[in-house]
Amino acid sequence: MSLRTFEAELFESSRGRLEAIAYRLLGSAGDAEDAVQDTFLRWHAADRERIETPEAWLTKVLTNLCLNQLASARVRRETYVGQWLPEPVLAGDRMLGPADTAEQRESVSMAMLTVMERLSPNERAVYVLREAFGYAHREIAEILDLTEGNCQQIHRRARQHLTADRARTEVDAVAARKVVEEFLAAALSGDTEPLIRLLTDDAVSVADGGARVQARRTPVLGALGIARYLRGLFRPGDAKRASVGGSAALHAAVVNGGPAVLISAGERIVGVICLDATSDGVEAIRAIRAIRIQVNPDKLERITRQWAAAGPHHPLAQMW
Repeated sequence: MSLRTFEAELFESSRGRLEAIAYRLLGSAGDAEDAVQDTFLRWHAADRERIETPEAWLTKVLTNLCLNQLASARVRRETYVGQWLPEPVLAGDRMLGPADTAEQRESVSMAMLTVMERLSPNERAVYVLREAFGYAHREIAEILDLTEGNCQQIHRRARQHLTADRARTEVDAVAARKVVEEFLAAALSGDTEPLIRLLTDDAVSVADGGARVQARRTPVLGALGIARYLRGLFRPGDAKRASVGGSAALHAAVVNGGPAVLISAGERIVGVICLDATSDGVEAIRAIRAIRIQVNPDKLERITRQWAAAGPHHPLAQMW
């Protein structure tokens, strides 16, 4: 059955919301786009005359597609090379979805997307639909084919799992630039002490190369260890230049609501360094508690497109 104009327009008006739900559920913009496209194909094939509430129908189909992907993703990630990190998304991208409340903004942070990997698929779905999109438990129960009471229990359990990782500092472009400038000044100094002063004692650094790009396969723990690791990472070298085809430029950006360093080589983004600042704020010494480095090319395609569309850009510094 071919789509009538208003039916196609109805789906397109829902696409942004569907992408935002799928991204929070999957942690991958590419997988989210695929899930939304699969939802469109099911919408096209459906007997749409019998669908009373299209928004609810589309959300149910999308969510269940994502739940299936989450189940298979758990199997794939058992053999994932190195550390798995979410796909970074640049501020202003519709994939980030609503950002009116602290809960909505928090649900798409790199820290929360990472820790949500601990949840079961149902816990993740209930948490995202409730916290980020304000669905009532009755509506979530209908989407997931559960009882309302069961949804409430799952939601409480998910919140308990995530409580310890909720504290974070929200930043705008100006604050993000300040954090990045301080970080780069320390990282490019060639000395560990400036970096140590910016990090909490229990800071952690994680990198994701996905077997496509060389990246450390285990987390680096503690301020001193991270400072030494970063000093080596930012040290110039012919091999590093060759890996990106020349010199790399460093930019400040807001990624998933937090400060980030974008590493560009020509028109490509070849790395994203997300900085998780503590609630002490950017003025405090030892303000960065986590560094997440994404260099897997498969997870940098969308941010490269978004970055190019928002240009031109003036780098803060050159790397290598």
